[in-house]
Amino acid sequence: MDKREIFTEISLFKRILEEKGLKFSKQRKLILEQFFIEEKHLNVEEIYQRLKKYNIGLATVYRNVKIFNNIGLLKEIVVDEVSYYELKIYSKKPLHIHFKCISCNDIIDVDERKIVLEYLKLNKDMEDRNGFEIYDVNIMFYGYCQKCKGCK
Repeated sequence: MDKREIFTEISLFKRILEEKGLKFSKQRKLILEQFFIEEKHLNVEEIYQRLKKYNIGLATVYRNVKIFNNIGLLKEIVVDEVSYYELKIYSKKPLHIHFKCISCNDIIDVDERKIVLEYLKLNKDMEDRNGFEIYDVNIMFYGYCQKCKGCK
């Protein structure tokens, strides 16, 4: 993603924060930018390691990630008792399944069209049969990723 695209996306987040009565501080901007720069699942410690050179404390990262999660900007994925976060709104992959490598601990998005369509049908079927209203689903596969399966 180039700088112009990041600026456009960040501007949308700024507007959402302001609509919620929250300030769009330098710290919040830097934290959100990490999800566009890295384009991967990040935990609070990883975000902090990237931002400590800007004198942003670990508590500030925790507090803001929690706020972003609570207002729906980020989605939390808990794996082995560690919370990872990814963009929830304006994501290029709004609905996808996750895969966690048990060797290198990478979390990989599985966004193959056929699988996602089956996933959508399952959600709809569950809602219809049980009278549910599903707003979120987390599916995690575990195994060896492509780079690690040859090393086991």
